[in-house]
Amino acid sequence: MLLTEEHVLALAPDDASRKAGSALAGPGKWVSKGANSDALWGECQGSGSKPYQTQVDIVNVAFKCSCPSRKFPCKHGIGLMLLYARQKDTFTDNTPPAWVSEWLSKRTEKKIEKTDKPVDETAQAKRLQARQQKVADGITELMLWMKDIVRNGLLQIPEKGDAYWENMARRMVDAQAAGLAGMVRALGETNFYSEGWQNAFLDQLLRIYLVVQGYTQSAGLDEPLQQELRALIGFTQNQEFLKQQPGIKDTWLVLSKQINEEENLITERYWLYGQHSKQSALVLQFYVKNQTRPEVLITPGIALQGELVYFPSPTPLRAIIKYPVSNISLPAVSGMEGWTQVTDTETSLYEQMPVRSERPYIVQQLTPVQHNLQWWLKDQEERLMPLKAGYANIWKLLALSGGQPLNMALLGKEQQYEPLGAWHNGSYKLL
Repeated sequence: MLLTEEHVLALAPDDASRKAGSALAGPGKWVSKGANSDALWGECQGSGSKPYQTQVDIVNVAFKCSCPSRKFPCKHGIGLMLLYARQKDTFTDNTPPAWVSEWLSKRTEKKIEKTDKPVDETAQAKRLQARQQKVADGITELMLWMKDIVRNGLLQIPEKGDAYWENMARRMVDAQAAGLAGMVRALGETNFYSEGWQNAFLDQLLRIYLVVQGYTQSAGLDEPLQQELRALIGFTQNQEFLKQQPGIKDTWLVLSKQINEEENLITERYWLYGQHSKQSALVLQFYVKNQTRPEVLITPGIALQGELVYFPSPTPLRAIIKYPVSNISLPAVSGMEGWTQVTDTETSLYEQMPVRSERPYIVQQLTPVQHNLQWWLKDQEERLMPLKAGYANIWKLLALSGGQPLNMALLGKEQQYEPLGAWHNGSYKLL
């Protein structure tokens, strides 16, 4: 796999780790180092008598280090990979020491499947029934709350304090409807200072109403739609069960990584696109801040060769990765020819699922242009689509484009899109 500095730095858990790792990316920092087609390894002298032993599985991008850091990857792993990306020729030793071979062997050994514990179906049914009743009670309160909003009108809505929205969101958490809690918080986060905020507010209010009504009257709906509505409410799907289902094998381009932190819980969102299947995917990973992250990391800007299994939905998007996977350099991929194809796809998706999230697209030959103090993306047929309001990387995009069209990876819906990355001189650049 061809590693670049950009790929390595994207793996760092925070800016401090990037800085510390960069400081260790010199040959003089390492007592020994080596590499082969499977791994990198090195010994970095620290403050103690023994150097830290650092090893990297470069096929699946996994790390191990003997240092006491709780960050994953630690600065030593980042430094070793940066050094490899910059000075690959200095890694002349290709025979791994025993401590590396043992680690790799353990990773490749087939795990003995544990016998599933017998399920008490009666107790399980009682727990489900109790939760469904909690959700139903919460929905009743939520509907009364929304009716009050409509009855009283929107004039006083911008004056509502944070507690007004947070109290209802917490009530939904108590009702074990975390999905509805997030929707209520999003309603309160409407930008009441923007022109036309009423449209955005009512759109979100309608989204909540559609989800609630769909869930409460889901008996006659198709199974994938029922499962999607349950997920929107906050019910989870057994991922081990999902991994046993057939998936889609493809080369999956990792277009972008987004990180969100809430009360020390880190959520990583990875946007993927299948080279051959032309399907988009969202892979989520969760972990507690400064604790061990998932054993196999997903690297933005490269590709995964593996199988993805989608969560049930009329318009599948969220997926989990079946392991093991291998990482390769990002291949060339053809995308949609212009905005007409994007909007036609969006229309078809809305026909199947009127309440849906943004998703990634790859569109060919887009040029960033400015018109009436607004930034747009112009396709080959001179059609314009506005950039998402507040897009932060416009100057980086302009520098990359230089006024010329680029093939871009985009994220969005409903005529609001933001570039995630673009192909420039044959390589994919993260934005």
